[in-house]
Amino acid sequence: MLNLTTLSTNTVTPIIPDGYSPNALEQLWFNIFSGDMNPTIKLALILFAWHEFVFYSRFFPYLILDQIPYFRQYKIQADKQVSNETLLKVTRHVSISQITTQLPMMILFKPIVETLGMRFLEAPFPSVPLIILQNVFFMLAEDTYHYWGHRALHWGWLYKTIHKQHHEYQATFGIAAEYASVAEVLILGIGFFIGPVIWSLFSMGAWVAGDACDAGGVLQWVLGGCGGHYASSQYSLHVFTVFMWLALRLVLTVDNHCGYDFPWSIRHFFPVWAGADWHDYHHLAFIGNYGSTFRYWDWICGTDVGYIKHTAKKAEMQQKTGAKKTN
Repeated sequence: MLNLTTLSTNTVTPIIPDGYSPNALEQLWFNIFSGDMNPTIKLALILFAWHEFVFYSRFFPYLILDQIPYFRQYKIQADKQVSNETLLKVTRHVSISQITTQLPMMILFKPIVETLGMRFLEAPFPSVPLIILQNVFFMLAEDTYHYWGHRALHWGWLYKTIHKQHHEYQATFGIAAEYASVAEVLILGIGFFIGPVIWSLFSMGAWVAGDACDAGGVLQWVLGGCGGHYASSQYSLHVFTVFMWLALRLVLTVDNHCGYDFPWSIRHFFPVWAGADWHDYHHLAFIGNYGSTFRYWDWICGTDVGYIKHTAKKAEMQQKTGAKKTN
């Protein structure tokens, strides 16, 4: 029987190069993981807390805007308002899903990617240019996976049994970004991990043998008590970058479901960007616009035809309305 309280890897030591003095942020990170609590569990709990903080703090401003009449002019589907009952229902479901589905995925993330050379308690932290480069790669990888995975979920049986719940509401609103079935959370949630795993596969060093797993088996490996790993390199993924990627991905997914299209929205300055206008049409029409962050896969595969016709018709109607007001 595996004894979690006496597991040798409950105590971990930071890896700091000779002559290097950790900065305040790095020292804070090391201090967080001091103590006897298993680092795999502690990291998952901290990731989860970070997830909750970013997700709800990003959604909350949109909730306030919903109460201010002035901002209704920027609402994509202004005639549809979210009731308190709907908001409570979705919030309850999302909260349960985050605890029962996403938290276990976070627990499994560390042993998998650390085996592939992810840096955890190493200093120095990665440079800002490297963090930006990795996050751009993660966005491209996630968007590619999401396009094809999302498109597949609109096929017959998969849509009815897995994806239909996410389309319960035709007008999008921020917190509904994670309103989905367990199966969908697992399937499309993999997209978040695709980029970090691929990056780790191409940046890992030589194999380093570790202790053999005994009676604890898989659980012992998950908690860091056995198994080898690949050595890290200067370009290896650092868990600090994962925190940045998680925040970025959450902000993007809430924004895509916010239901607002502002004059300052990114899509107006960067045409390949998806954004709320793009994804709102997907919920309105139940088809097309499958990309999560970018539009290029839909452009290439022609799955944006309905959206193009819709926006052209919408622009024509607005032009006619404007002409009538002038006359």
